[in-house]
Amino acid sequence: YFVEGQESVGIDVIGQFRDLDDADRFVWLRGFESMAARGTALPHFYDGPVWRAHRGQANATMHDSDNALLLEHLHFGVALPLRGDPHSAQPTESLVAIMVAHLASPITAADRDLGDTIRDELVTCGAELVASFVTHEAENNFPVLPLRDEHVLVWITRFPDDSDYDEHRDRLVRTPAWSDALARLAARSSSVPIQHLRLRPTERSRLR
Repeated sequence: YFVEGQESVGIDVIGQFRDLDDADRFVWLRGFESMAARGTALPHFYDGPVWRAHRGQANATMHDSDNALLLEHLHFGVALPLRGDPHSAQPTESLVAIMVAHLASPITAADRDLGDTIRDELVTCGAELVASFVTHEAENNFPVLPLRDEHVLVWITRFPDDSDYDEHRDRLVRTPAWSDALARLAARSSSVPIQHLRLRPTERSRLR
């Protein structure tokens, strides 16, 4: 219900995932044409018939729905599905990895450059880039859904299977340029450690 229900009001449901390291976490990626479109689409869905009919059942499964970030893109990769691409109905062994770096202060031009540098190193070491993002500094125009008040750099990558991801991580730790990039990142980081998510796309996730 929720995939088609959201897409019918203009929300781009990019992907849904299970967390390989936390059986209780389910991750959504949703996209909007603009902040104005977000401010229109979300109320249409959450005040609409699909959510009204099923919100009780949905809310009974959630205890951490405020764990959400508002992001704008630095770079889109070829692995990012296009709006309107069909949803599959088949399982997949692919792995989607998300790396979130928490910064101590608002995003600067130098942080964006660092985001590009880290993106390039991830790709050089075998990752297929989905997209990289930074915090979108804007007021939440649908406050019914709270957002994390953080300054972050985010990289989303894709791998054919778990072994490809493991090989990628091994190459990274042996790469001096990666160590240098992490040192630059550490100089800007908050006290929150870098978050690494290993995600398995659901059968109907477009990003898979």
